[in-house]
Amino acid sequence: MTDTVPPLDPRRTALLVMDYQNAVLGLVADTDALLARAADAIATARAAGAHVGYVRVAFTDADVAAVPATNKAFSNFGQRAAYLHVDAPTSAIHERVAPLPDDIVVRKTRVGAFSTTDLHAQLQTRGVDTLVLAGVATSGVVLSTVRDAADRDYRLVVLADACADPDPQVHEVLTQKVFPRQAFVIDAHALREALSGAR
Repeated sequence: MTDTVPPLDPRRTALLVMDYQNAVLGLVADTDALLARAADAIATARAAGAHVGYVRVAFTDADVAAVPATNKAFSNFGQRAAYLHVDAPTSAIHERVAPLPDDIVVRKTRVGAFSTTDLHAQLQTRGVDTLVLAGVATSGVVLSTVRDAADRDYRLVVLADACADPDPQVHEVLTQKVFPRQAFVIDAHALREALSGAR
């Protein structure tokens, strides 16, 4: 990535780790390397004093029953309902990037991080105006969250190599051509410099 990110104030910055769940990670390749990069980004954010938040997609039985037939993505769950049930181990956040007690953790029932959660309110309470995004899939939660967060006037940074998609070509198009219109797009190793530059 070639974006130059302005210095980020850690006190006003949150790294969002989105859909890093056992069931979702199984959709993409090379998860060991992906988890390692995400874990490094989390460690960097914590060391700098930035906030860390987690977004998880999971459904209760009532959530599944409430999905209308008009929703193409969620109305025909089939086997996915069991894998993404709120109590299923497969819907848990992967242990290598697990949250700590003081982190933000939200559960969603749609694609984006904001529409079915109180994430925006929690971020506002902490004074966050900058989001650093890592997530699976690039064409799912990352794309939806970039669009929504930009409309909410957050400064956005996407960690391209801490995002992944089942279709690598889609990932490439989004990170190289679509996201740069609304976000700075960098690799995870550049996060350290961005967070230290404001001090």
